[in-house]
Amino acid sequence: MSGMKSLAKDTAIYGVSSILGRFLNWCLVPMYTFTLKNPAEYGIITNLYAWTAFIVVILTYGMETGFFRFINKDKETANKVYSTSLICLGFSSLLFVILCYFFDKSFATSIDIGNHPEYIWMLGIIIAMDAFGTIPFAYLRYKNRPIKFAGLKLVMIAVNIIFNIFFLITCPWLHRINPGLISWFYNPDYGVGYILVANLISTGVVTLALLPDILEAKYEFDKALLKQMLKYSFPLLILSIAGVMNQSIDKILLPKVYPDVKEGMRLLGIYGACSKISLVLWMFTQAFRYAYEPYFFAHAKDKNSKTAYADAMKYFVIFSLIIFLGMEYYIDILKHIIEKSYWEGFKVVPIILMSYVFQGVFFNLSIWYKLTDKTMYGAYFSVLGAIITVIIIVVFVPYKTSYGGYMAAAWAGFFCYLIIMLVSYFVGQKHFPIKYELKRIGWYFLLTLILYFIFLWDKVDTHNVMLNYAIRTVILLGFIICIVKKEKLLERIPFFKKLSK
Repeated sequence: MSGMKSLAKDTAIYGVSSILGRFLNWCLVPMYTFTLKNPAEYGIITNLYAWTAFIVVILTYGMETGFFRFINKDKETANKVYSTSLICLGFSSLLFVILCYFFDKSFATSIDIGNHPEYIWMLGIIIAMDAFGTIPFAYLRYKNRPIKFAGLKLVMIAVNIIFNIFFLITCPWLHRINPGLISWFYNPDYGVGYILVANLISTGVVTLALLPDILEAKYEFDKALLKQMLKYSFPLLILSIAGVMNQSIDKILLPKVYPDVKEGMRLLGIYGACSKISLVLWMFTQAFRYAYEPYFFAHAKDKNSKTAYADAMKYFVIFSLIIFLGMEYYIDILKHIIEKSYWEGFKVVPIILMSYVFQGVFFNLSIWYKLTDKTMYGAYFSVLGAIITVIIIVVFVPYKTSYGGYMAAAWAGFFCYLIIMLVSYFVGQKHFPIKYELKRIGWYFLLTLILYFIFLWDKVDTHNVMLNYAIRTVILLGFIICIVKKEKLLERIPFFKKLSK
């Protein structure tokens, strides 16, 4: 149980950078939707950052997980693992920046932003710094320094927000009252480009802040070690590419496969903004992942490790379902954070939220092939998911109907993660059996769906907004109390444990 407490503590700390940090970034969405009132402009940003996520994964080539696998094998070789990883990713990241600089016009034309080739080299530098930074950040996690990890992540987000506000709100205001003051550097028509400038500044600041940790390595390059790490990590690269395709390919393909490119970009802007609402659940999943990955590698040899893994799965599902239900019950409040021209896309939110639940369960299940060094299975599952995603998008997105456009993109993610989650479970039970509490987890899923569909049922609408919210709050609290009693959670808290005696 002490292991679970440690995992919960680290998840909470990492959650400061992941949940609070993402929440702060989430707060930029209203500003984007109100300053970029044409959804097509926000569609450009959504498309560019989808490409960014895809390329960052390629440039890290699974080395983050490989780093944890090899650095935990032998403490005497820890520095060699760290320095070899830094040198390798540093070289590949630098090479990528050079390619972006010389081929910026070609890349810009290929993704329909030919008028702004500078977007490419700016993105190239941002991506390179992000990719290289994964190893120093992983090193902080290995050293069990979650506070510094969280602090640096928050600094990056804070700087990004400050410069977004400066370029998108302060500068337009100054341009109206005293244009001569900022005309030497500010172009009022550059809108979307300033979002990239703000990101470039914030990423650069944090890269500089990581220098002490980067220089901490006693640089020694081990070619044989690198070969072993790459051999272990290569299947994870395929897994990660397929995984990020499952998350981002919808935002890359939607404007491409939709019959009208301009309308497709507008739909992408709406879809991208509404998808951001669902990120609350993704934030929790990411915080859990940061804490859980080092945890299950470090405790792999423990006698009761499989019981701990089963408990982690159960509690992850419980908290995910609470977040799902809570967001859906108060979605009418949440929708006001973005401009009204984007509201038509809110019907994708419950679909995306549930796909994030499946994604989190899939991550929990991934421990079996990571601990048994059968990482190719992870690649197989993710490739399967990518194929499912692409097929659904290519077939259904072109339809100008209720199941086409961004609705098809949302359902693609849902079925992708549902299927690979199930496949991973059944295959994993043959290679690394874990007794997950399936009946209890299934019961929680069923209860959540029942409560969700009650919320959709017109007959429970009292036509009084405040009374509706009061009823939903009572239902949600009842759901939480039911879980607390079922899991006897209060008995595990020292204060309540003493009271019960």
